[in-house]
Amino acid sequence: MAEPTPTPRLVLASGSPRRAELLARLGLAVDVRPSDVDEAPQPGELPDDLVRRLAALKAMAADATDDEVVLAADTEVVLDGAVLGKPTDRDHAATMLQRLSGRTHRVITGVAARRGPLVHVDAVHTTVAFRALTEPEIAWYLDTGEPFDKAGGYGLQGAGAALVTSIEGSDTNVIGLPLAQTVALLREVGFDPLRPSRR
Repeated sequence: MAEPTPTPRLVLASGSPRRAELLARLGLAVDVRPSDVDEAPQPGELPDDLVRRLAALKAMAADATDDEVVLAADTEVVLDGAVLGKPTDRDHAATMLQRLSGRTHRVITGVAARRGPLVHVDAVHTTVAFRALTEPEIAWYLDTGEPFDKAGGYGLQGAGAALVTSIEGSDTNVIGLPLAQTVALLREVGFDPLRPSRR
């Protein structure tokens, strides 16, 4: 009788605790090995192309063997066609929130799954609407400390949910890893995260 194929180890090429927590929802244990790449957009680069390129670069830069499966992602908030990035300080975060106030924006996450030289990449869009924010509300949110390591200066998984009136698309995409699309990509490189034996 043939030996069962060993389950490959899943490597998360991100230091984001939110992405690890999302994978934990699926009962997955991951090795966290953040990869370091230059995340600056290229001149004239469109948001979709940016997130796809960065996700692939992060996956390829991760320290992993050919027998391990690497998952990487890049999430950006896009308003009026421009990528907002992460705030550099309190004033920058306040400016971002003022721009998002009462407006609809897109959150785009590029996801890459790699096994050896094989890399599959996808980009997922979610539309998010903010309610109109007062200056005291913005100050309150800044005081939570949430905005400072997050694209667009807010986090849906925390107090930032109070700023959002509606979401069209994947909510886990806004948090940083669209789970349904991630499962599909992992399957494309031979890793099925929903097999009963993984739970």
